[in-house]
Amino acid sequence: MQSGTVLGRVARIDRGRLTVLTADGERRVVPGAALHATDGTGPAVGDWVTVRGELAVELLPRKSAFVRTVAGRRSAAQVVAANLDLVLVVDALTGEARMRRIERYLAVAWSSGATPVVVLTKADLCADVAAAVEAVREDALGVDVLPVSSVTGEGLAEVRALLGPGRTAAMVGPSGVGKSSLVNALAGRTVAGTREIRDDGRGRHTTTARELHLLPGGGLLVDTPGMRELALHDDADGVEAAYADVAELAAGCRFRDCGHRGEPGCAVAAAIDDGRLDPARFTAWRKLQAETHRQLLRIDARARAEERARLRSFHRGLRERPNRLR
Repeated sequence: MQSGTVLGRVARIDRGRLTVLTADGERRVVPGAALHATDGTGPAVGDWVTVRGELAVELLPRKSAFVRTVAGRRSAAQVVAANLDLVLVVDALTGEARMRRIERYLAVAWSSGATPVVVLTKADLCADVAAAVEAVREDALGVDVLPVSSVTGEGLAEVRALLGPGRTAAMVGPSGVGKSSLVNALAGRTVAGTREIRDDGRGRHTTTARELHLLPGGGLLVDTPGMRELALHDDADGVEAAYADVAELAAGCRFRDCGHRGEPGCAVAAAIDDGRLDPARFTAWRKLQAETHRQLLRIDARARAEERARLRSFHRGLRERPNRLR
């Protein structure tokens, strides 16, 4: 670290200005011209920076980051939060479990380099919490699933236990699932605004900016706005982790290039037929695989070249096949 600079953690970003937490307290600083990540995304909440006066002069390397493709854009990356130990995938225990949505968030969480945890809020409004949790746990492989209530306090101790001194978590999920109420309950005071639920029982969007909050006990928690769209960015490994059971079945197919569309010796089809694999989960896996492949082609020139070569070879084979049959 250069002489005359101090270390700080980005807690909030407002119109390009950074709120940074340092050992001396909170500062409002402007990012310097050199403050750009190697991937071009710039500083994000949770980043470590060095500060000189009112200027942030250096962005330190990230150990982890929850990244999505910017909504409405073809390939631009957006770092939602950086330097995380945990990603809390938040959904509500009101209505039916939205497993496909949870699985999508888990795929990105696994890719982030942090440990994912599913937090199911509004347990006080659920008639059978145990059954609802078990339904999620069946598909959230290798992930803790914690039911909580910001109203009664149920489950808050378990979440607090994950957020020890110096540990950082980010809450991600759609609008209205109770993220702001949860951060207030964990902080023991109002740090995020909330609104009453609607007549249909769904919550309302309240958080408008990502913000890092210091919790009692020394943990840190990033509250994020609800995401209308969570587009995958570079998450092939995360998809395989989130659907490890399906990937393991696919590895057992007779043919290496099995398309799981009725080929002989298809282990995936056999698992669906005998009830070991939910067809909806398989369809979701295929959908996310296709999405990650399309995104890879958008951001990776080498992958695009390999895909063009593969398609040329495929079509060449189709043209040559009639000649071989004569």
